[in-house]
Order: sequence, then C-alpha cells, then structure tokens
Amino acid sequence: MEGRGIGNPVFEPPSPDAGRQREATSPKVDSGIPTQSGEGPCGWGCFAPRALQVCNNAEGFLAMYSLLAIFQGMVVNGLINISISTIEKRYELNSSLTGLISASYDISFCILALFVSFFGERGHKPRWLAFSAFMLGLGSLIFSLPHFSSGKYHFGTKLEDTCQIPGTRSVNFTCSASGVSSLSNYLYVFILGQLMLGVGGTPLYTLGTTFIDDSVAKHKSSLYIGIGYAMSLLGPAVGYVLGGQLLNIYIDIEIPESTKMDPDDPRWLGAWWIGFLVCFVATWPLIIPFSCFPKYLPGTAKIQSEKISETHDDGSELLVETQNIGKSFKDFPMALLNPVLMSLIVASTSEALVATGFATFLPKLIENQFGKTSSFSATLAGLVLIPAAALGQVVSGILVSKCKMDCKSIIKFMIGTCSVALLLNTVFLFAKCGNEPFAGVSETYNGTGMLHNLTAPCNANCGCSRSIYYPVCGRDEVQYFSPCFAGCASLVINKMKKMYHNCSCIGKPERQAGLEDLFYEAVSGKCPTQCKLLPLFLTFFFFTVVFTFMAVTPTTVAILRCVPDKQRSFALGVQLVFLRLLGTIPGPILFGVAIDSSCTLWDINDCNTKGACWVYDNERMAYLLMGISKWLLHIKYMYSVIDILTWTAT
Repeated sequence: MEGRGIGNPVFEPPSPDAGRQREATSPKVDSGIPTQSGEGPCGWGCFAPRALQVCNNAEGFLAMYSLLAIFQGMVVNGLINISISTIEKRYELNSSLTGLISASYDISFCILALFVSFFGERGHKPRWLAFSAFMLGLGSLIFSLPHFSSGKYHFGTKLEDTCQIPGTRSVNFTCSASGVSSLSNYLYVFILGQLMLGVGGTPLYTLGTTFIDDSVAKHKSSLYIGIGYAMSLLGPAVGYVLGGQLLNIYIDIEIPESTKMDPDDPRWLGAWWIGFLVCFVATWPLIIPFSCFPKYLPGTAKIQSEKISETHDDGSELLVETQNIGKSFKDFPMALLNPVLMSLIVASTSEALVATGFATFLPKLIENQFGKTSSFSATLAGLVLIPAAALGQVVSGILVSKCKMDCKSIIKFMIGTCSVALLLNTVFLFAKCGNEPFAGVSETYNGTGMLHNLTAPCNANCGCSRSIYYPVCGRDEVQYFSPCFAGCASLVINKMKKMYHNCSCIGKPERQAGLEDLFYEAVSGKCPTQCKLLPLFLTFFFFTVVFTFMAVTPTTVAILRCVPDKQRSFALGVQLVFLRLLGTIPGPILFGVAIDSSCTLWDINDCNTKGACWVYDNERMAYLLMGISKWLLHIKYMYSVIDILTWTAT
C-alpha cells in the first residue's frame, strides 16, 4: 500500500475482481497468527521448566490477568477514592485540585490507549502486561512518597465547640493573600503517580482482553472476559474495605503522647499511604509470570481458524485483506466508519457516565437521603455496587456463552437489559426522603431568626464560627450546625458520648426523676432520620446496577465481533478513549454539579471561602439524579436499537 491513501469503499466503483474475491473469501477468521510462530512453551528462552507448562493455557493467563485487574481496581477505584479527603486535609488542597488528581488517570489513559492498542496488537501481549504490572506498581509507590518526604503531621489545639463568653474565644487564623502552602506542591507528585497508573492500566484493558479472546473458542470468550471484568470490580471492594480500616490507624502510626486523639477528633488523619505500599509490593511480582507466557498460547492458531467472522459488512473486511490495512497508524480512522462499532461505543459511553457518577456519589446520596454516617454510607455503597456489578457481568457472560449468541443476538440482549434498568430507575420516585428539620436552614430557631441564616438572637453573642461543623441533635428533634449555634454553654461526656447543657436556642426539657441521663438538651451527632425507606431503595438500586452491568461484557464481545480481526485491539482502544472522554471524566463532574445545585447550606470558613456542602435538599437531589440517569439510559437504548437496524453480517 506504499504511496497510497486509504480508499473509501463508499466512493470506490465496484470491481468485478472484488466481487469474485468476496465470494471466494472463507468465512473463517484470518487472525494473522502464524501457525508455527509465536506459540510455544511457558518460560524464558531455553529455560522452560515442565512445571510452568501447567499454566500455559487460557485458564493460567486468566488467573494472572485477574490478579492484576484486582490490584489495579484496588488502587485506582478504591484506595484513591477513599483517601482523597485525607489527602486534601494533609496537603492543604482544595477539591478542584484533588479532582485534577482523580482525572489524571483517565487523561493518561486517553492519550495512550490508541497507541498501545495499535502497536501492542502486533507485539508480544503478555510482555505488554508485564510492563503494565511494572507501571501499576511504580505508580502506587510514587503516590505514597509524599508521606515520607513531608515529615510528621502537626496539628493545632483542640477546637472549642461550645458557646463562649464574649472576649474569651481565641482567634488564631490568618487569611493568606495567595492561599498557597508549600505542602500543596505535592499535588504534582500525586498527579505523576496517577499518570503512571494510567500508563499501567492501558494495556490491561486493551491487549489483555484481546489476548483472552484470541486464546479461547468463540462461545467461551464472553465467559472468560466476564470473569476478568468481574475480578476488576473485586479490586475496588478490597480497596474500600482495606482503606476504611487503615483510616482508623493514625497517619504516623504512633499517636503523640502530648495529646489524646481518636478518629472522631476533627484533627485526626488516617494512614492512607499504607494501602499504596501494599499494592506496590503485591503488583511487581506479577511481572515474572506475565513475562514467561509465549506470544500466543498453544492451540491459538487452530482456535482462530475455526472462528467465523461476524464483521459488519461495510467493506472494511475486504480492504483489510486486499490492501493490507491495519499495518499503519494512519489506517486507524477506518474503524470509525463502522456504524455498528460507533453505536456500540456511544451506548457504552452513556452507560459509563451513569455508572461512574453513581459510583462516586452513592455514599453521599445514602448519607444525606437517609441520615447515615459517612463511613457507614461508604461501606454500604461498596456492598451494593461491587457485588451487583460483578453479578451482572458474570451472569451476562454465562448467558451469552451458554446460549452461543451471535453479535445480533447480543445487541438484542443489551436492549432487554437496558429496558429493565430504565424501569427500575424509577426507584427515586417512591424511595426518597424528605428534608430533616435544621435550625437556620429549613426552619427558624423556635420562631426567632430567619431561614438560611445560622445566626439568631439566641446565639448572637456566642462568637460561633461556620468553619466548625459539628452537628448536634436537640431534645426538640431539630438539628443544629454545632453546639455553639445551639447556644450550648457546657457539656459532659457520658459513656463516650458528648451531652450538652444550658442551650439557649433549645427549649428546656421536662425533667423526670430517676432519669439523670435524659437531662441533656443536645447530643453530638445528627438527629436520627424518620425515613425508613433505605432497605427498599437499596433493593431496587441493587437490581438496577445488576441489569445495567449485564450489558458490559456483551458490549465488549460485540465490539470484538463487529470489526476486522486485525482491528480488534484498536476498536477496544477507541471504545476506552470515548469511555474516558465522554463517560468517566465528565460523569462525576455532571453528577457533582447536579448534587451541588441541590445544596442549601455551604461551608464558609473564617476567610469567607466556600468549601463543601453540609446540607442538601433531598427531594431536588433525588429528582435530578433520576433525570440524568434516565436521560443517559435512553441514549443507550436508542443507540442499541440503531445497532440492530444497521447490522448486517458478512
């Protein structure tokens, strides 16, 4: 094809030779895998111990692939997500900067996916995955380095949370003009670590998937890929559990003797960095098994020769065979001419946008809608999202494999699962909670003060700071921003629980003889919610996630079937780029904007800088999230229907 551009089959006149060549073309897949080259024993050159040959098959490779996918998901989608809040406080970063840290992985992935998928398709895929293990380990190590170079964590005095006599509250804050701290320079180290993790994750989900598809029979491909993807979802679950436990360990391991602190103290920071070191130590040993696999597993050529091509009949299959297309990077745009491929990509992108949005903000949704603690909400979200997503992928993989679905049947299956997910998405209409009473936000202070103003006559002389959010529940079943804003002047600690007295903003309780522990006027923590719909919400949401993720594995299999064999890795690369650019990068941003728009009380510090949101309008949040997810699922449904209408098999 020297000196020639890529001919567009739409504008080329039909050739009788081309017609005869098409008739003579075998329906078998020409994989480009030489029968005698590439297949070999498991080992390193001449050193190929017989014991290693037990693993020289698709099952052995899948086991190593699954381990690497677990550690990748554990770091990228587990440990980093749960550590972001601690990193913000320790290194004095705002949320926009930590958002840049989170996005760095997908940015790196987008830049490299096409190059890796193209050059890796013709290379030694297992060795590319050895490189993937090296970079994932290196990225984990780099991400933990700021802890060792930033010195010991220093903290200030314990915050006063009660109403103080005028003139006795000390003010020790200084508002900097630049607002920049030397600790914030570690931002670039975190970004570098994420970029390295992105480099490592790219071969895993492009070349690893196509290597599995190469090595197994067509009807088993969806099962093997589904198992691999399910293992990648197990990683975040492990990351959330491990990270949650590590945050209960003090950041420098030993708590200073000069003070007594526990995880409830506002100054407490957990040992976020340990999990990254664990992943570094666990990932690098996987370099060894991946480097010993041959370029092709034994029997790959025979398996490929028996596969029937289901490439969409847009002329690209003929061009690939007759003009040697797929050997040069400039030939990549041909894949974009495949309407079935692009419709599948758009459908999966809209699905990814919904999935990443809820994966990021489901803990916040549970915490605010149902009045649960942040740690409990995060644990509950992990227990719902991870098993449901894994179950959906495994079940769909088994169904596609057992029913031996062709590409058209797979797309019909996707339409069915999307329809069920759309129906279940209506859970937000009947499993939502109203707004709990909050003084100064949703109601006044016993008839005094104004709405949306925390300061009232009963606490005007307390010198309260809005930068100290420490909610308390009054005996009147109204929540207050802090003991200070409730006008509480004193406290006692009873059974490790703070109880506040002399609260000027709370009506006096009726004393009952013999019930001394009921004399308090406010107790630390949010008021117990009156909404009992959490079990119903979780049940419906669980099955919504199951049916949503039942389309993930079939989509991957359909993409592998609807393009010429030599373009499979590139097709997956294009899909992953679109998933990042239009799905996983904007997904959390879109959901975050929707959630922020339902905020009714923002954190304003002593320098009048707006931070996080403390109180949300629950009904507005529920309707916005349901509207966004329904809109995106309708897009997925529409493009899946377009796939059926435009599909023709060779």
